[in-house]
Amino acid sequence: MELVYAPTFLRMLKSLPSDLQDEAIEKIDLFQHQNNHPSLKAHKLKGRLLGRWSFSVNYKIRIVFLKMHSKKICLLAIGDHDVYL
Repeated sequence: MELVYAPTFLRMLKSLPSDLQDEAIEKIDLFQHQNNHPSLKAHKLKGRLLGRWSFSVNYKIRIVFLKMHSKKICLLAIGDHDVYL
């Protein structure tokens, strides 16, 4: 699967503490190779973010993404639950 990183996503990732960046990169790698892994808790979003998906980095941090087609995913945002607003 090919991952595309939105500029906003990259800015948000760089603003995180380095240990959290490392954890996010590990989860992104897991997502790229096994996107249905249970620890990611990937799910469709509703409401304002309808058509987008999310997966968990840890208990607090989420990554929002868009399925462009079956082999291409765009990572849009990373952060706590405020990322859904």
